[in-house]
Formats: sequence, C-alpha cells, structure tokens
Amino acid sequence: MTTPSALRLEEITPKNLKAALGIRVRPEQEFAVDPVADSLAEAYVHPGKAWPRLIMDGDRAVGFLMAFLDVDWHDDGSVIRSGLWRLNIAGEEQGKGYGRFAVRSVAEELRLRGTRELHVTWHPGDDGPEDFYLNLGFRRTGETVEGETVGVLTLD
Repeated sequence: MTTPSALRLEEITPKNLKAALGIRVRPEQEFAVDPVADSLAEAYVHPGKAWPRLIMDGDRAVGFLMAFLDVDWHDDGSVIRSGLWRLNIAGEEQGKGYGRFAVRSVAEELRLRGTRELHVTWHPGDDGPEDFYLNLGFRRTGETVEGETVGVLTLD
C-alpha cells in the first residue's frame, strides 16, 4: 500500500504523454477497458465533457483515469450524468490502492462541481471490475449500456 501523500493526479501534457500511453492493464483485463490512446482520442473529440488524468505515485505513472462531465446519457437531454469513463491501473501496480484513490479523486472533483452521483459502467465477467466497484459502494442501477452494467455511487 502506498502513502496517500505521494498520490496525485496530473493533467495529460506533452511532458507526461508517453508515460500515460505506457499504462497497460493485465492482458486478461484488456476486454474490459479501452487503451489510454483511445481514451485520449475520445477526450479530444469531446472537449469539455472528458476529464483525463494520469495517476502518479511520486514520480511514477501508475494509472490513468478519465471522467465524463455532464453527458447527455440518452442523447435527448432527458438525463444528464457525470462519472468515471475509464480506469486503467497498470497491471503490475494493481492491488496497491490506486484504483480506490482514482475513484475517490473523481468523486471529489464531481462534488466540487455540484454533482450528487458518480456513474460508471463495467463489463461483466470473471476478470472484470464488478467486485471492485461494488466493494467501493456502487450499486447496480438495473441499466445496461452496450452490454455493460451501469453502477452509481451517491456522493454525500
């Protein structure tokens, strides 16, 4: 386990781009999350709606996250949501608390923006992240999106 004071999020910049692109989940998890390069491309085409960040432990890049901000969930203006779009923790860095730090960091950012719920989707399956999210307090909403389970965490 790492010390919380060493953990921080960094904006993606030319200086840390290669470190971000080097983040790889375990091979058996690749079905469940897109690569960082895909996420950064999506952030580029969704300006203001994506919040990509590199997860740093001291001077080491250990993961990547991307939040989504005020997205039109049904493309008709009826439901606006924010949440965690991507979470990639480097395979060799998993189990050290970086994922929990990432979710807490996104939750804090959303609270600061006045958001009351943090949404996430995940691929079901043995190597998927369902237990991770449920253990953090997310609950299933009963919805699915493109075969993924939708979860929500109420922010206090």
